[in-house]
Amino acid sequence: MRLVFAGTPDFAATALEALIATHHNIVGVYSQPDRPAGRGRKLQPSPVKQVALDNNIPVFQPQSLKTPEARQELADLQPDVMIVAAYGLILPKDVLAIPTHGCLNIHASLLPRWRGAAPIQRAIAAGDEETGITIMQMDEGLDTGAMLLKSLTAIEENDTGGSLHDRLAEMGGKAIVKALELLAKGELSGEAQNDELACYARKLSKDEGHIDWSTDAIDIERLIRAFNPWPGTYTDLGDQRIRIHDAKARNDTANKPAGTVLRREREGIDIACGTGTLRITRLQLPGSRAQSVNDLINGGKELLMPGQELR
Repeated sequence: MRLVFAGTPDFAATALEALIATHHNIVGVYSQPDRPAGRGRKLQPSPVKQVALDNNIPVFQPQSLKTPEARQELADLQPDVMIVAAYGLILPKDVLAIPTHGCLNIHASLLPRWRGAAPIQRAIAAGDEETGITIMQMDEGLDTGAMLLKSLTAIEENDTGGSLHDRLAEMGGKAIVKALELLAKGELSGEAQNDELACYARKLSKDEGHIDWSTDAIDIERLIRAFNPWPGTYTDLGDQRIRIHDAKARNDTANKPAGTVLRREREGIDIACGTGTLRITRLQLPGSRAQSVNDLINGGKELLMPGQELR
């Protein structure tokens, strides 16, 4: 089949690589315009664009797909299917109708749960036991189209946003290849979503990473795992912002205000929470790299001492 692929970040690049390894003819790749990155703020190609360039696939980077010129450019490629994964631009109704078999989306959740921009992190933070990939027939709504194929994975107790992202990216590549095989055989059929079961995975923000110690220790642990590596979680000690990279909820009862440092040992630093306590095992001080609590103590830092309060 003649395929057009649209995506931008690493998650989408993994799926593109899986498609390149098949017999399908990828006639064009769409990705968002290059963005400035790094200390020099030089324009950098997206991961998807770089994969396309490495494989000599034509790349298109329109600011929008709403113009007649952009629609005609896509139509000229005569795609049988357009595959979309974390593209970042809205596909208007006229664009959805261009490919012979429409547009298929690789979505990183078990729809209709977690429609929206950040399904991976929201699933971890909510304490979901499983998630997965849904291949969906795109329509004009936000992740509302018919479900064509699903692939499931358990959310492990040590999964982070990063580890789950990487696993789902690999699963997404395999799932879209399978979906195209079924489509070619005429065996790919859709199931309508139940809107009553839907929930929204809103875009992540750095402000959400500010830990509220008055909440349950388990919820805080999940947030730390979900927001690792981005946007990260943090707490304030006086005028110092401390980033938390790893922590584990404990069932201990603390008769201290939430946010109070209870113990500082080489195994970790225990903090009182609204319910239970949280043991921090890896953190990052201002102007330094992430380190274990053991390294913090070895460095002689008189920080996070018992009795101090975090905000």
